[in-house]
Amino acid sequence: MVATRRLAAIMFTDMVGYTAGTQSDEAGTLELLREQQELVRPLFATRQGREIKSTGDGFLVEFDSALRAVQCALDIHQRLRGRNSRKGVTPIVLRIGVHLGDVEERENDIFGDAVNIAARIQPLAPPGGVCISGQVFDQVRSKIPNRFEKLPPTALKNVRFPIDVYRVALPWDPPTLPRLTAPRNRLAVLPMANISPDPKDEYFADGLTEELINSLSKLRELRVIARTSVNQYKSTTKSVSQIGSELDVASVLEGSVRKAGNRLRITLELIDAPSQEYIWSNSYDRELDDVFAIQTEIAERTAGALRLQLLAPERESIRAKPTADLAAYDLYLRGIYAARQPPTRPRSAEGYAAAVKLFEAAIQRDPGFSLPYSYLANLMLGSAGETLAPREVFPRAKELVAKALELDPNSSDAHTARGNLALQYEQNWELSQAEFKRAVVLNPSNPQPRFWHSILLMVLKRFDEATAELRKAIELDPLWRLPRLWLNDVYQRSGNLAWAAASLEEDRDSDPSNPVPHIRLGLVYLRAGRTADARKEAELATGSVWGYEQFDRAVLWAGLGNPEEARRLAGEWQESRKNQYESATLIAALYAALGEKEKSLEWLERDYQDGARTLWLDYQLTAFDSIRHDPRFRSMLARMNLPTDAEGTDAGPRRVSRAIQRKRSGAKRRT
Repeated sequence: MVATRRLAAIMFTDMVGYTAGTQSDEAGTLELLREQQELVRPLFATRQGREIKSTGDGFLVEFDSALRAVQCALDIHQRLRGRNSRKGVTPIVLRIGVHLGDVEERENDIFGDAVNIAARIQPLAPPGGVCISGQVFDQVRSKIPNRFEKLPPTALKNVRFPIDVYRVALPWDPPTLPRLTAPRNRLAVLPMANISPDPKDEYFADGLTEELINSLSKLRELRVIARTSVNQYKSTTKSVSQIGSELDVASVLEGSVRKAGNRLRITLELIDAPSQEYIWSNSYDRELDDVFAIQTEIAERTAGALRLQLLAPERESIRAKPTADLAAYDLYLRGIYAARQPPTRPRSAEGYAAAVKLFEAAIQRDPGFSLPYSYLANLMLGSAGETLAPREVFPRAKELVAKALELDPNSSDAHTARGNLALQYEQNWELSQAEFKRAVVLNPSNPQPRFWHSILLMVLKRFDEATAELRKAIELDPLWRLPRLWLNDVYQRSGNLAWAAASLEEDRDSDPSNPVPHIRLGLVYLRAGRTADARKEAELATGSVWGYEQFDRAVLWAGLGNPEEARRLAGEWQESRKNQYESATLIAALYAALGEKEKSLEWLERDYQDGARTLWLDYQLTAFDSIRHDPRFRSMLARMNLPTDAEGTDAGPRRVSRAIQRKRSGAKRRT
């Protein structure tokens, strides 16, 4: 047969979770596959597509138009979304990839690089999403109303030349980053290399990086990527252009620090990320006493190079010396370094304790130095309910916040801490929101107040606003994983279980031996009424887990009607936490899940009376469904100014991990 060649748009589809599903429930998964085929196949013809073949759990389809191919992909997701929204159904979730190129047809099949590239693009799509090549993007960008997000450069297997790939935003997706190129005012300050004779001076290089970020963040027109994300590039071999693409920045500031005695040498280069050309470079050979003047010069020179207008208050702010006591400043930098060190044991308080001592020492050296007050307040609030009892933390945190605001009323970090105190300690939602908003105005590059504001909005069931704030936090700190975890939690609490399940199924399939995704997915399935699927996930969640994950596993088994297993796991959980503070709210939730209503209410009252009052974060858990309509439970919600009509939700990452304590503002609760 003579082969024919032509230009065609190629679409590959793939069913998420199919392989794992056939292993755990072959008959049920095959039934889903049959239903998927019945729903999807008719849509090809409506867009003049030709099915080339079935790929088992997906299709290879050819179109004579890139626009029709993308429209068909959107039609497919629209139809599946309608089907998945029905109560009690197992979601069908697809990934779709589309490419435009030259193909060769032989014996009713098509071959060529275009087919291979389309097959490689399809796995890059998120569950329930569409990814397209740059060639397709050029054809459809002005013809469909959807937004596009360019993905970071990714090497495609067996594809020699680089291919631009874009994600197509769907109408029901949360707000994403629609920019195709980074705006001029987005900057990343990479971790400064320590080239000092003493390796122990690493703390100075790390602390100086953070202070440069803080100083540059004071520039109103500049958006500076937060430390959490840039720290991923410490000792990296990636190019500046790749880092710029991954962080969505137009320029990168990188350099080194050499500290020897009282002498300081700082070398810096400001680089245009796309071209990798130098914008400016300079070396500063100064006495250690000049460290603040150097930071000011760097900020002013960066602003000038990026053609940013410096207003008088900004210039005054970046020129202000935070302290005249260099020993106090050194203790502060050491405190930052200690707070950011990973613990040697899960949820260990080692780094916290060391950091507290250093910040307290800095305060003692210079009581008028505002920065350690803010940092320590946020650190303590991040540990409340995690390693320390809230009633032990809040009084000291309150003193620190008051002093920080007295010394520097324009500190974004101090207002973040004040908002956090109003959230956790006072349950004063209006004050908390006002403080977080004030913190954002004072430093628009600070992701922490947006993150905490999203938690407040979620607690108040303002889910759309919470999603928007989390998206903004992700924009400011693209590689910070925590907002993405909480985004999943928001979707669960707002009832978007299909999306939450698809995301967790991806985590499970990428690491089947890890019990945590099985546990979390089981809880989502349980709430969705998929009891059999939830039980399978619980049975697959073998292996040891620690602390809160063990609590979640106990709640899962309680929900599956196995109180004996739930009690056994709960006993192990409580044993592992016997020498640390434990939230009475979680203990109450476990009793509620086991149907022991009186004990649950007793623990909640105890939690309220002893001043911890952690119910505000966890009251939406499905574990509380057995007492949700009890007048005593509703009365407790009313006392805390919480909505009394909340139905139960699966919680996913209910408590922020202790890793957040190593971020600038600190946090609490679990991942």
